[in-house]
Amino acid sequence: MALPSFDVYSARMLSAGYDEVVERRWDPNASTGTHTHPFSVEALVVEGELWLQCGEQTRHLTPGDTFRLPHGTPHAERYGPAGAAFWVARRNAA
Repeated sequence: MALPSFDVYSARMLSAGYDEVVERRWDPNASTGTHTHPFSVEALVVEGELWLQCGEQTRHLTPGDTFRLPHGTPHAERYGPAGAAFWVARRNAA
């Protein structure tokens, strides 16, 4: 699967009503504790791998995979030995 460019992804997400699109990069083997965000996200993994845990469900994500999180959703992240990068479209809570 060929990934779009950041510019194409960003334009698509902004036209879909998201407020901003950013790139997030994580160091190898980094992890976060359970946390929430004051915005909704839709993200596209572009490098590396991560495990996203929401409640009892954990997803293993690699380049080309997407995920969505409504604002306020408790979740935790763990990154692989090469770290990870993903593009995140954010929609601020109304």
